[in-house]
Amino acid sequence: MKKVNVAIVGATGMVGRTFLKVLEERNFPIENLYLFSSARSAGSKVEFAGKEHTVEELNENSFDRDIQIALFSAGGSISEEYAPIAASKGAIVVDNSSAWRMDENVPLVVPEVNPEAVKEHKGIIANPNCSTIQAMVPLKPLHDKYKIKRIVYSTYQAVSGSGVKGTKDLEDGINGIPNQFYPHPIAYNCLPHIDVFMENGYTKEEMKMINETMKILNDYNLKITATTVRVPVVNGHSESVNVEFENDFEIDELKSVLANFEGLELVDDIANNVYPTAFELSGRDEVFVGRIRRDFSVDSGINMWVVADNIRKGAATNAVQIAELLLKYDLV
Repeated sequence: MKKVNVAIVGATGMVGRTFLKVLEERNFPIENLYLFSSARSAGSKVEFAGKEHTVEELNENSFDRDIQIALFSAGGSISEEYAPIAASKGAIVVDNSSAWRMDENVPLVVPEVNPEAVKEHKGIIANPNCSTIQAMVPLKPLHDKYKIKRIVYSTYQAVSGSGVKGTKDLEDGINGIPNQFYPHPIAYNCLPHIDVFMENGYTKEEMKMINETMKILNDYNLKITATTVRVPVVNGHSESVNVEFENDFEIDELKSVLANFEGLELVDDIANNVYPTAFELSGRDEVFVGRIRRDFSVDSGINMWVVADNIRKGAATNAVQIAELLLKYDLV
């Protein structure tokens, strides 16, 4: 496999460091690696594949070199400003922020679900929201097989989804120190409030899940609602997903469909108290599904419990998988 030059924007952040870890674990073929950050972190040293790299301050000239792939995780405003610059210089940007996800000219990609979408890129590819990514992996094969009619999302999202500030609020709260980041204490608490509230009463996080699901599955007739909740868990998002289908199913067949789908692992043996939990599955790249049972309140529906590492599959790993698709399809 040919080697490519890769840039990471936001290299010293939680997701940026995980980019590096995942790239190294998956032996991504890198010729030259360029690391960019804010002025505050510029000059710091980062080790990758046994070699020390110096982090540079991001500026409008950062991409005046031969860079084929740029992985961004530095926030929406940085992506809005610098992703077009990087793309104009010939790099393909895989952006982890929400800045480009709903742009009709930007593919929104989960590699197990809609890999071919990367071929439609015009220089920028969007990484979906972490909670959306993990839901898409089990929903895709079920939609293909039974045709989804309606989805009800209830999420239980870890503080690492808020970055270091959210994690610190939890640690401080456990130690009796007042919260600085969340509007209420997160220790020993649950906050039905992720991102800002919209005029319709939903949070931005909830609307992300609704709109991104439709775009990724390319089905704008789906009926979807969501409640997203921040919980006192360090890492790993959990989701209760209620799905109503157009077509009927046999529960054993449905479980088999899930068990045989790429990137998805069935963990469902309630007789032995076996089901996915964030604590046990943090650090893994797969999406895990369990507690699958028929919803008797509708003609054809199920409940399922979906768990994934939000920093890995929900962010860094998904982005690296997109970069791998670019190589697979010879797009770089």
